[in-house]
Amino acid sequence: MTEHTFSHLNAAGAARMVDVSGKDISTRTATATGRVLVSGDVISALRGAGVPKGDAIAVARIAGIQAAKRTPDLVPLCHPIAVHGVDVDLVVNDDHVAISATVRTADRTGVEMEALTCVAVAGLALIDMVKAVDPSAVITDVRVEEKTGGKTGLWRRAEDS
Repeated sequence: MTEHTFSHLNAAGAARMVDVSGKDISTRTATATGRVLVSGDVISALRGAGVPKGDAIAVARIAGIQAAKRTPDLVPLCHPIAVHGVDVDLVVNDDHVAISATVRTADRTGVEMEALTCVAVAGLALIDMVKAVDPSAVITDVRVEEKTGGKTGLWRRAEDS
């Protein structure tokens, strides 16, 4: 069995921010997805006249973009990096809203946390917009699907996981 070390812990076990100054700058992307499970009433409203608070999908999209840019303020050991692009898609399905976010940079560290934060906050904003119609809405399955760039290159989630 291989022993794993945690890069964000020093020799004494205390949290530390990893020094990435020696890493090469490269173009990096990460795509994350998640779902917001909602009632049929919310689905009908999103497909029809909308929810009482306004354009829930647009608000969630903007919240996700804003969150990607603010990730280091929310995740303590996440490096502040230049976020060069964020695409957020929300698709209304029959029992949930699917969220997908792709974040891009040219920097020394990846953007997986930015993509995950984007999806999570887009989901939170969506719940805030629909909670009057469905107070039981749930964010679920937030995960990284793919990352590119850096020393490890392409990583893609296996089809069955």
